[in-house]
Amino acid sequence: MPNIRTEIRQCTKCRETKETQIALYLNLDGGERKIETGIGFFDHMLNSFAVHSGFGLAVSCKGDLEVDGHHTVEDVGIVLGQAFANILGDRSGIARFGTAYVPMDEALGFCTLDISGRPFLVFDAPMPQPMCGTYDTCLTVEFMRAFATHAGITLHLKSMYGDNAHHITEALFKALARALKEAVKQTGGEVLSAKGVL
Repeated sequence: MPNIRTEIRQCTKCRETKETQIALYLNLDGGERKIETGIGFFDHMLNSFAVHSGFGLAVSCKGDLEVDGHHTVEDVGIVLGQAFANILGDRSGIARFGTAYVPMDEALGFCTLDISGRPFLVFDAPMPQPMCGTYDTCLTVEFMRAFATHAGITLHLKSMYGDNAHHITEALFKALARALKEAVKQTGGEVLSAKGVL
């Protein structure tokens, strides 16, 4: 019988720079969802991410939106990645790998990932429109890169097809959520690696 951890898998992280002030709470086993970044579409994506992963997520970010949304989106990715890394520690006792396809109307998003300790991003998702509300669609790759780097995840994301940037972006965030939900499932036992360590 595998040993399943009984402690709550949660973390609070704060980060303050001259560009952003962020407070974030993450619970891999569920909980409250409250997201306020000042960018409505980004809030929508993070909420969708939390709902479809089953994670509890609270994010408060005050960023230099008078410049643009870049620092806000990237820095939230950094802090979310740091929270994941903190919770998962040596990555023992989890499934480690996850894969998901998610349709969103005419768009289809794909994600596959490995919680490997080796950060890497492959991102193939052209955006037909440059903006979703006040959100620059080019920031999706910046968020994913920051998250993967600081979480220590090998992350591959691809838009299989789609005509609407809103649908493409949402499909990718949901696919990431579903793949992570699979990868962090508790299995018990040692680190899932032939090396014995990640």
